[in-house]
Amino acid sequence: MPERFDFDTSKVWFVGAGPGDKTLITLKGYRLLQQAQVVIYAGSLINTELLEYCPADAECHDSASLTLHQITDLMIGGVKAGKLVVRLQTGDLSLYGSIREQGEVLSEHGISFVSVPGVSSFLGAASQLGVEYTVPEVSQSLIITRIEGRTPMPPKESLESFAAHQTSMAIFLSVQDITGVVKQLTSGGYPPETPVAVVYKATWEDCQIVRATLTDIAERVKASGICKTALILVGPFLGDEYHYSKLYDAGFSHEYRQA
Repeated sequence: MPERFDFDTSKVWFVGAGPGDKTLITLKGYRLLQQAQVVIYAGSLINTELLEYCPADAECHDSASLTLHQITDLMIGGVKAGKLVVRLQTGDLSLYGSIREQGEVLSEHGISFVSVPGVSSFLGAASQLGVEYTVPEVSQSLIITRIEGRTPMPPKESLESFAAHQTSMAIFLSVQDITGVVKQLTSGGYPPETPVAVVYKATWEDCQIVRATLTDIAERVKASGICKTALILVGPFLGDEYHYSKLYDAGFSHEYRQA
């Protein structure tokens, strides 16, 4: 029998499922699934192998075709029945997680929630490529964003305006308009030769990676058939120019310790 933990059943537990690989869920998330009695999961996005961690008698509901109120009704009903309710969502909850709108409905019924972080797909994509977004003298910042879709973007947050920084960028929910993405990035300031990687289903077994430059990435992505569930990574951090941190330099380390 697995060890039992005292999780509060008067609250809903929102759990970040990680980027895809079922072993990349956090230990806390795993423990919650082991004891969950009601699980509402984003079936179109998460690896359903994660449900193998749940008890055999757990009620598991795929939210892919459910409305917001149908999802929250399941949560509310589970909590009122004294059951441990887990809302399992892709990646990390703090990025495009829609937990705020779900939480507002729960609060109307006097129910609070707890957020358990997960590994975001932008981190999974970097590990899949074996790269780091911050490279000394190349890029020390990362912009995480998306293009406008059903949800409009704030007027000052266009890809074109962000491109002026020419730093590392991870673009979510945008590969379906890869041509428009390229147009905004180049008009905003990225040179045409800027390297780009499109990572489909990072850390999944069927992960697919397309690498190119802004000049030809749209053509290659369309040829690959990738049209959803992919991240667009752009910036010189993906290039062949190497700069190394001084962190492990003996003199620098001594100075750092004395500071």
